[in-house]
Amino acid sequence: MTEYFKLVRDGIPALIASQGKTCATRILDTEEYIEALRAKLREEAEEYFREEQDDHALEELADMLEVIQALAVIHGGDSERLEAIRAEKAERRGGFKDRILLLQTEGAAADVQK
Repeated sequence: MTEYFKLVRDGIPALIASQGKTCATRILDTEEYIEALRAKLREEAEEYFREEQDDHALEELADMLEVIQALAVIHGGDSERLEAIRAEKAERRGGFKDRILLLQTEGAAADVQK
């Protein structure tokens, strides 16, 4: 039997069963779940960075979004609140559409944030 010890989508055990295979699973407690979601986000980000085709890159971004939405719930939010925070930051500071690369600043402790 192959061992994984990683967080999977809710439908994966049923998919495995539909293929005539068996699997062992367990439900994570909250702390384990947070750790597993963070690890999953890293895994999906690494997969995204390896992709060279746009369609595959978009799939990895969608996977990351799914994990991010689950993390938002863990942190007391949801996808709507996350979008509201994103939109508010974009309104205040702009987005990343203009492709601006900051090279340097001069003067007293310039506060440059994400």
